[in-house]
Amino acid sequence: MIKVNHLKKSVEGNTLQVLHGISTEFEAGEMIGVVGPSGSGKSILLQCLALRESWNDGDYSWDGNTVIRGGGKGARKYRSKCAYLEQNPSLNPEKTALKNVLIGQAGQTSLLRRLTGMVRSDDYMGAMDELEKFGLLDKAHLKAGKLSGGERQRVAICRALVHGAGFIAADEPVLGLDPHSADKVMGTLKSLCTEQSKIVVAALPIELAERFCTRIWGIFEGQLKLDVKGRRLTKEEKRLIDLE
Repeated sequence: MIKVNHLKKSVEGNTLQVLHGISTEFEAGEMIGVVGPSGSGKSILLQCLALRESWNDGDYSWDGNTVIRGGGKGARKYRSKCAYLEQNPSLNPEKTALKNVLIGQAGQTSLLRRLTGMVRSDDYMGAMDELEKFGLLDKAHLKAGKLSGGERQRVAICRALVHGAGFIAADEPVLGLDPHSADKVMGTLKSLCTEQSKIVVAALPIELAERFCTRIWGIFEGQLKLDVKGRRLTKEEKRLIDLE
């Protein structure tokens, strides 16, 4: 169980508040779609939840253990349990898919591994297992720069799993993908929740949130205006978050 209480976030030297006292909770196995108009605060919310951005105020706890109290930066040990998937995954285009999975993101991997690329045989096999699980085994030794957009996103997901992430925050993970690739990425994320009890919170187009998510959050002007079970939203609910 992850609990968020009164999350506030300001930018531009703390002069502009973009998140206004958001409170919610979620747990293992949930896939939450975050919907709302451009500029509503979806991306900064995901970054705060994944501990990629500091909080100005609010409490954050995992299974009753305090991560953040009253704002400030999150504890290092929790940061490694979170993965943040960007719209365009930050993979090294000159390294293979396998190497990208093994090296990991900053905060997930030791500095020595990031500098040298040295890995243990168990880590190598674990990475290969994840790539195979998501249909990427034949791409393992292909440079990331030669992968399609959907393949790069799935490599980024494999990287998060290999490095122990239990919570994945994904910022528009299917942006720019064709419908078939988008469905493959969404199916991959969904399977993490249903088969591995991971938590996924993703900023998504409303149509995909309705199709794939167990829960939908509607964000408008930095406030959580809607929190409902995953389903087709009503016109009134869409109006509430300025999507109708």
